[in-house]
Parts: sequence; C-alpha cells; structure tokens
Amino acid sequence: MKKLLIIGLNLVILGGAAWFGYQKFDEYFNNPWTRDGQVRANVIKVAPRVSGPIVNVAVLDNQEVKKGDLLFEIDPTTYEVALSQAEVTLEKATVSSRGKKIEYDRLKDIRARDKGAVSHKDLIRREITYQESLLQIKSAEEQLKSARLNLSYTKVYASVDGFVSNLDIRNGTQAVANQPLVALIDKHSFWVFGFFRENQLAHIAPGNEARVTLMSHPDSPIVATVDSIGWGIAPKDGTVGYNLLPNVNPVFQWIRLAQRIPVRVSLKELPEGVVLRFGLSASIMVMKDSSSDDE
Repeated sequence: MKKLLIIGLNLVILGGAAWFGYQKFDEYFNNPWTRDGQVRANVIKVAPRVSGPIVNVAVLDNQEVKKGDLLFEIDPTTYEVALSQAEVTLEKATVSSRGKKIEYDRLKDIRARDKGAVSHKDLIRREITYQESLLQIKSAEEQLKSARLNLSYTKVYASVDGFVSNLDIRNGTQAVANQPLVALIDKHSFWVFGFFRENQLAHIAPGNEARVTLMSHPDSPIVATVDSIGWGIAPKDGTVGYNLLPNVNPVFQWIRLAQRIPVRVSLKELPEGVVLRFGLSASIMVMKDSSSDDE
C-alpha cells in the first residue's frame, strides 16, 4: 500500500512538472518573444544659449534633479555690461526723440500762425526725423530685451525631472552657445524597445499586453503594452559604389536569417524595488491573444 502511495505521489509530481513544462512550451512558442530588448528614455542634451566660462556647477554626476533646478552658471559679467550699455542706449534714444519732438512741434506751431514762415518741405523733414527717433527707441527697447534675455541665459536650468548623466564640466569649462554640455535623462519617459523577428510581426499588434523581464531584476516581470511597431530599418547593402551602382556584399549562407524589427513597449506600474536605467537589457514576451482594450 505504501509503495502504491509513493508511486501515485511520483505520478502527481511528474504530471505537475509535465503540465508546467507544457504551459511554458505553449507560452514561449505560441507568443512572440525576444531577449533582444533594451530600456530607453528621452535624453535631453542640455546646451547653453550663450557662450562664456562656467563659474558654478550646481549638480553632481548621476544626481536626480527636478524641473527648474539650476544645473550650471556661466560668467555673467560680459552680459551685465551689455545690459548696462543697452539701458544707456535706450535712455539716449528717448532723450534724442524728446528733443526732435520739441523741434517738430515748434515748426508746426509757427506754420499754423504763418504758413509762409516755414515751408511744407521743412515741416515734413522734421516729422520724418521725429518718426525715425521713435523707431530708434523701439530698436533700443528690443536690444534691451535681448540683453536681459542673454543675462538670464547664463543660468541653465533642468527642463524636466530627471537624472544628470556623464557630467564632464567643471568651473572654468568654456561653454559655447548651442553646444550640448549635459545629458539629462527624463525620468518620466522610460520605455522598452524589443527587436522581434520579422516572421513574428503577424502576431504582434498595438494594444497587445506584454511582459518585460529585466536582466537586472529577473524575478520581477513588468506588465506592459505594445505601443507601436517600427516601419523600417537601415539596409546593410545598397550603398553607392563603383559608377554609382549599389554596393551589395556577397552572402554565403544557406540559411536566410529573419530581419529584426523594433517594437516599442510602454511599461505599467513597476514592481517594488525595480529601478529603470537607460540601456538595461530586457526580454519581452507579447501576449498575442490579449489587448489592453479587453479589460
């Protein structure tokens, strides 16, 4: 009796193992999956809008920052001088215009009393001079705005919540306008790219549920959703060669390998303890018979 019980227990264990194996077989062979996945995020290349030596680096490498936090500051001295000059220019233009208006009003008053005392041509000339002085005031006002903006641009702030990465600037580093100096990873923009074989695409559609497993957290799968499927990849052959003819490399393979097409997957709530970092390796399984709209 005891022997029969042991045999029955073994059969139950073997049956459970077989069922588990069948489930895994059905899961991995009937649902598209790939180990060729990678965590991605939007990377903001932070560039100053003015040039000058850096006098203050307000962050550390790999530091988390909030939108609006100061990243670094460029020496403002040159731009403070430019602002003062613009203020003086505006003041001069205003004083000059006031004098031209007085002259114009005086000629108008004289001509109103005696048309022969001032020619119409002289009156028009004075009016044009006065109108030009008003335009000079507007030009000086715009120069003043530009000078104020340039001074404000000496302080560079984070445009998003994120993480500073690969910081390589110090006090004294020469900043050049529109040349990126800091990489800022947007913490709210993480997604996963999976590269699936082209013969799997028929079983993948936007809205399908997916399961993402990071190599860094193999026991914490993440529920996800297929966002979109890439529309093209760069060809390896076909570059221009001799006489503008396509340059095609010879292939000596008996087996034709399927191309890999990128599939973008958005992540839902992260399991406790899982932290996303740009470039992490990921495995992705798409549940071909599921859709987020079915819930």
